[in-house]
This record gives sequence, C-alpha cells and structure tokens, in this order.
Amino acid sequence: MTKILNLYKQAYGGLSEPAWMLAVVMLINRAGSMVLPFLSIYLTQSLKFEIRETGIVLASYGLGAMAGSLLGGWLSDRIGNFLVQFLSLVLGGIFFLFLPLITEFEWLTVAVFLVSMTVESLRPANTASIASYSKPENLTRSYSLNRMAINLGFSIGPALGGILASHSYELLFYADGLTCISAGIFFFVYFRNKTPRKVKEVPHASKALKDKSPYLDYSFLLFVLLVAGYAMVFFQLFNTIPIFYRESHHLSEGTIGILLGLNGLIVFLFEMILVHHFEKRVTIRKMIVIGTFLCGVSYAVLNVAGSISLLIAAVILLSFAEIMAMPFMVTHVINKAGKGNQGSYIGLYSLAWASAFTLAPFLGTRVVAGAGFDILWWSCTGMSILLSLLFYFSLRKKVKRAQS
Repeated sequence: MTKILNLYKQAYGGLSEPAWMLAVVMLINRAGSMVLPFLSIYLTQSLKFEIRETGIVLASYGLGAMAGSLLGGWLSDRIGNFLVQFLSLVLGGIFFLFLPLITEFEWLTVAVFLVSMTVESLRPANTASIASYSKPENLTRSYSLNRMAINLGFSIGPALGGILASHSYELLFYADGLTCISAGIFFFVYFRNKTPRKVKEVPHASKALKDKSPYLDYSFLLFVLLVAGYAMVFFQLFNTIPIFYRESHHLSEGTIGILLGLNGLIVFLFEMILVHHFEKRVTIRKMIVIGTFLCGVSYAVLNVAGSISLLIAAVILLSFAEIMAMPFMVTHVINKAGKGNQGSYIGLYSLAWASAFTLAPFLGTRVVAGAGFDILWWSCTGMSILLSLLFYFSLRKKVKRAQS
C-alpha cells in the first residue's frame, strides 16, 4: 500500500496550483455532463425520433463542436484564453437550461448546433491555458491531470444522469446547465487576477515550423486526419453504444449510466500513474499506436459480448486505449506549435475531435440501421487496426521520447 501511495504521490507531484485549478474547473463542468451520454436515448425514447433523425441531431452537435473548436482557437489567439473560457462556460450553461423547451426536429437540430458551438469553444482555450500555467517538463502530466478531472466528472455525471433520467430527461439539461455556470463562476473568481507564465518554446518544436500556419504543416494535417479517424471510432461510446446497451441487451438507464461512468472512473484512477510511468520510457509514437490498436480490440469484444461481464471488459479495454493514446496526442500537438500559433494548432487538433462528433453518430446510426450492430463493431475494429498502422508509419521519423 505504501508503494502504491508513493507512486500516486510521484505522479501528482510538482504540478502548479493553476494547473490544479483548471482541473477543478473541468471537474465541476464534467460532473454535470449528463446530456451528451443520454442524448441518443432521449431522442429515441422520449421524443420518439427515428434512428436516422437521431443521427442527424447528434451530427449537428458534432458540426457545432467543429465550429466551436475553430472559433475557440481563433478567439484564444486574439482576445485571450480567459474570456473565451468564461463566456463558453456561462453562456453554454444558460443555453442548456432552455434546450428541453425545444422538441421540434428542425429547431432542435439548430439549437443543439448552437449549444455545441458555445460549449466546445472551451476546449482549445482550456488546452492553451494548461500550456501557459504548467512547467514544460510537466506538460504531459498537466494535460493528464486535466483529463483526470474530466473523467472523474464523467464517472459521476452519467451515473447521476441515469438516476435523473429515470425520473425525467429534462432534469439532465438543468443539471448540465447549472454545473456549466458554476464552473464558469469558479473559473472567473480564481483566474481573474492571474497572469499566465510566458509560454516557452518547446525544445522539440522545429524552428522552421514555430510560426508556420498549421494549415501549411502537411505532416500535422495528416496527424489531425488520423486523430479524427481514431475519435470517430472512440465516440461510438457516446452515440451508438448506449443504444446498443438499450436495444440489444435491454439495460436500464441506471445500468447504462454506470457502464459509461466506468470509463471515466478507470481513466481517473490510472491515467496519471501510467503517464508518469511511460512518459520518459516510451516514445509518443508507440503510445499512440498501442492505444489505437487497443481501441479496436475493445469493439471486437462487443461482438462476442453475451453477458454484462463482457460489456464491462469492453469498457475497461476502451478506457485503457484512451489512456495510452490521448494524452500523448495532445503533447505531440504542443510540441509542433510555436508561440504565435498555439491556439490555431490546438484549434485544428480540436477540430479533429469535433468532426468526429459529426461523423461518428451520422455514420454509426446509418450502419446500425442498414446492417446492424455487428457490422458496426467489426468496422470499428478494422478501422482502428488500420489507423494504428498509419500512425506507426506517419510518425516513424518523430522518435522523440514521450515527455513534455
């Protein structure tokens, strides 16, 4: 037990106070993340939308996230990370409070787009803030701390959301909105008088690229494309997997919430110590390749899952795939960016994830409607294996250690 405690102490040691406070902001925000995990069920069960209509509404969330990623990155370079984060949290929370009043398909599609654009503009600004407030040698762990907070919140949100949904789906929107506003208030109170450290050039960044537009950095554009593919597979967790749990395994909302929350709990418990262990021992490329491959394995398990224990095993595998890949993906982005274009690089990287919000539900629901869940899960497995190979070869010249 002492060795385990010392391992956690080492993993969390040396991180700055503002980095911890940014993590607290995300914890408050994500502890109320109840709408997205249950949105597909809300649309099909409560509003009685067809699965294709559900896919369109979910895709509109993705389109809004794409717009928000670009807008957040652009605004961060111009008006600063502080204002972007504060407005995103508060305005996004207010929008969530009014969203359950809209039940018409067309208007709901537009409303979901606007809500998503607002709340997802937080991501690039938050990512850039972490780089500003963390020491260069602790960069990967600072991002992992932030992700740890997000996943702890996400282990709480869906579990509570399942309980609230069993009473009324409207309660999900109110809880999500109020926690967004609370996170915005906390952020404002702590950071209003804080001056971020001047971001230093990352030693690994190429001098030729430090002031270059990410849209002219072709190796980075390829990386972003591959990340979008990975995210499209991963995000089935929030789109088609809840429907799969409900329709194929007849699980209750409470059980679905626990399974989804298990993902966040595993990442919360293990990501920091695993990143601490691997960041100076294993290359960024190898971590990304392993994580992407393991993602495919998790979806293969869904096709043989005849019991709740195998469904749990699939979530565990997907969670460790996330731990292996995602923290090192964002470190690679920061290593590529320079002083004057960090927001743009992060915004383009965030766009990869946001585009997956669009394509994942849109394509996933159509595959399910046309061919069934089995074909979808095998497709996710095959795509993950292909992506792991492409990451391996595209990053083969980037043999840097997985360190900040």
